[in-house]
Amino acid sequence: MDNNLPMQIVVFTAQGLEFVGVVVIGIGFIYAGFRALVHYKQKRPNPYDHLKVSIGRALQLGLEFLIAADIISTVTVEPTREKIVSLALSWSIAVEIEGCWPWQVANKRKD
Repeated sequence: MDNNLPMQIVVFTAQGLEFVGVVVIGIGFIYAGFRALVHYKQKRPNPYDHLKVSIGRALQLGLEFLIAADIISTVTVEPTREKIVSLALSWSIAVEIEGCWPWQVANKRKD
């Protein structure tokens, strides 16, 4: 058995998660744009706000996949400053969308 096989599996997993994250962001942007156009044509209130929230959610979901990939590669393959900074980006988007820290979301939803 190849001694490098576990590392190859980890790298492949991280690359797969990165791919899924990029696809989610791309599809999310297209879907959000389409929904915003439909809202605009139907003269619904605040189509821009709906677009902003939809894009933010697509980014947040996509970044969750990208961050999972970064965590895997940072811990097992190569820790870099850029990878650690990208971990913080997801937190800032979550705060922007939810209006509170990620650990406060459950309390906010109970209210």
